[in-house]
Amino acid sequence: MFYDQAKIYVKAGNGGDGAVSFHREKYVPRGGPDGGDGGRGGNVYLRVDPSLNTLLPFSYQQQFRAENGHPGQGDNKSGRDGADLYIDVPPGTVVIDEATGEVLGDLVEPGEVLLVARGGLGGRGNQHFATPSRQTPRFAEKGEPGEERWLRLELKLLADVGLVGLPNAGKSTLLATVSAARPKIADYPFTTLEPMLGVVSVPGREGGSFVLADLPGLIAGASRGAGLGHEFLRHVERTRLLIHVLDGSGGLEGRDPLDDFHTINAELAAYSAALAGKPQIVAVNKMDLPEAQANWPRLAEMLRALGYEVYPISAATGQGVGELVLATWERLQRIPKPERIAPPVRTHRLYTLDRSQERWEAVRVAPHRFVLRGPKIERLTLMTDFSNPEAAERYQRLLARWGISRRLTALGIQPGDIVEVAGRELVWEPELAESERTPPRRRRLTKRERLLKRAGLLEEPEEELGEQ
Repeated sequence: MFYDQAKIYVKAGNGGDGAVSFHREKYVPRGGPDGGDGGRGGNVYLRVDPSLNTLLPFSYQQQFRAENGHPGQGDNKSGRDGADLYIDVPPGTVVIDEATGEVLGDLVEPGEVLLVARGGLGGRGNQHFATPSRQTPRFAEKGEPGEERWLRLELKLLADVGLVGLPNAGKSTLLATVSAARPKIADYPFTTLEPMLGVVSVPGREGGSFVLADLPGLIAGASRGAGLGHEFLRHVERTRLLIHVLDGSGGLEGRDPLDDFHTINAELAAYSAALAGKPQIVAVNKMDLPEAQANWPRLAEMLRALGYEVYPISAATGQGVGELVLATWERLQRIPKPERIAPPVRTHRLYTLDRSQERWEAVRVAPHRFVLRGPKIERLTLMTDFSNPEAAERYQRLLARWGISRRLTALGIQPGDIVEVAGRELVWEPELAESERTPPRRRRLTKRERLLKRAGLLEEPEEELGEQ
């Protein structure tokens, strides 16, 4: 069975928790805070492996998790970062977010990578929260949870030319004649049950070659699910040129080859307007049979009148195949390569946060329930240890500093009301937020804080918030 679709779950690593620690040394009775930072959680990437040609491995494993970051330690020791996880996929894989339907990337070139789940930031240790008025902070940040999502993977074969036509038109025989591919060939319909690829060398053109794909036979109603063709029409989307193979003899049923031609084109148009617009070369096959020879003059005249290049061939004997290959290669030289469905997202280890992600929204959803939304406030919530009173007080000070407390008050929030943010329910206690009036104080930022500030990830520093 050909696996060209898969659904997987990816979970990036959680960031490690920051440490709460104080320096302990002989003859140093009042050592300052020295809690180290937690390590970053591992990212999850998809990576193109040219040796793969199917999504079969994902039928055995659907869940992938990167390593968590390690917690910080005393003596200013940072935790180790979690290892990144790379998942290999074949070239031509389109990555789609299952929840939103958004196309995240189109992986084509060998070695390309796409970040699909970002690891959580490590929490800062208590050394970062010391101020002149609070010299012994007894709290640290928790690690940020890593991203998680369900992905839908769709494989669209990378071929220059696609063979289309009704079953038993001779597509598999033609592929076997012009390339080293060995598809199954028999005198009954639907012998091809999965797409087959072959590399075709062009005689008389040094280095000239192209990739030819034999797709399972289409029938009337394929775009609506009839037969096998509807399962593989997506693979035609990447091709630049189609070779429409007609059974010039009309088959055992004595069909009119022109009716077959219009049937297939109607199915391509019903599936996608882009497919209907792809250029075609028509190959009238089985010219070694008397019936095909009798039909040839009429077919050639009518198809050329419609603007198609038409070539008489016999895939079984090789008659006319060389001319068809040469004409196909010359036609490809005039057709630009298709654009990607979506460019791959190349990533680096420095996290960035644009100004739009600092925005927040406060909404009243019920008489005593409010909802806060926004990347920055959600990250702060997830990284705050509410079981620690000092950490909870810091959280309230930041709400006041960012204007969130004022907005909630304007919406009519009362003590004891529920504020939902990042999936957590918090009980509103406004006393500290309303009494926070101390002018801001400053201290020098650490090297790590300067990096986070440049990346836009450092919320209002503690030294700028002041203390009671």
